Amino acid sequence: MAGGDAGAGAGSRPVRRLVRVLPALLIVLGLLFDLLSPPSYTGSPFFSAAPLVAAPLFSLRATVLTGVLACAAVLGLHLYYGDPWAVESLTDLATVATVSALAVLINRVVRRSGERLASARGIAEVAQRALLPVPPGRLGGLWIAARYEAAEADAFIGGDLYAVQETPYGVRLAVGDVRGKGLGAVEAVSVVLGAFREAAEQEPALEGVARRLERALAREGTRRNSLDAVEGFTTCVLAEIPHGAAVLRTVNRGHPEPLLLCPGGEVRRLAPDEPALPLGMGELGGWPDRAGEWEFPAGATLLLYTDGLTEARDPRGSFYDPEARMRGRTFPGPEELLGALSADVRRHTRRGATDDMALLAVTRDDGSPPR
Repeated sequence: MAGGDAGAGAGSRPVRRLVRVLPALLIVLGLLFDLLSPPSYTGSPFFSAAPLVAAPLFSLRATVLTGVLACAAVLGLHLYYGDPWAVESLTDLATVATVSALAVLINRVVRRSGERLASARGIAEVAQRALLPVPPGRLGGLWIAARYEAAEADAFIGGDLYAVQETPYGVRLAVGDVRGKGLGAVEAVSVVLGAFREAAEQEPALEGVARRLERALAREGTRRNSLDAVEGFTTCVLAEIPHGAAVLRTVNRGHPEPLLLCPGGEVRRLAPDEPALPLGMGELGGWPDRAGEWEFPAGATLLLYTDGLTEARDPRGSFYDPEARMRGRTFPGPEELLGALSADVRRHTRRGATDDMALLAVTRDDGSPPR
């Protein structure tokens, strides 16, 4: 992956160099065009374009300097031709000066918008980290790692969620995906996570935790007079790893099935015996939740993820298959697994993911710490 990143960076360097010199290049082209073309032609469009190009790309000082140079070039040409006070000369100079002033104004608007966007991104990042704190790396004989990767650079708020909590019944986990984006999705995430943290401590069975999450979404929908106010529904998988036991239990509510990566490279898909509807759609199906139970041997890793992983496509439209891509591979620990998985998704998509993804990996201690 490093080679691919280096190649992409090398390919973009000439573009960045061209952008840096483009305003100066436009002024030079304007001079050459005016000097080499018939008298009826003028290089004013080049001189006017130079500060406009500089406005969104450079600082205020550089934009002002570009405008001054463009005006100086126009004035210098007409001095060279000996007609600086002709109507055409004054018109050209006034045009370039006006466009330069407009470019300064554009620069200020762009800079202020950038500052507001940076502030909004900072607030979004704080909100996201408050909702999704980094879990402890070591908990109850388990090694844990989590990642939230936004599809858009510098975007932090989304509808994907994860939670890790040590309880009297073992370590309990949740990974989910709220339908929708924006503040509505964040509100739904806060409802689900708040209900999970409370229910995980109080409910002796994982099925009870799922019922509490369902009721929490129903209450919020009633309070807001519409389930759409909390984005309608949430797919979620709950997992429980009892203290001192080599087993894990899961309840899956319409979510992508977790994977169990065994020490020898085998990958098992933890599919529920019966499919269940997402949280928030309980009224449409009356069957009760039933937890599935699987062996969780020492050195094995449980991988929970949202559909941003499985819906990542390559340029030909093929979906990413984590089960096939991880089969036969072993990793020192969960952090290394998530790092390799993220890099593999970037290689697969090439242009980047189109949806956010939350990743949670839990490795059962085999007696030696991950490297």
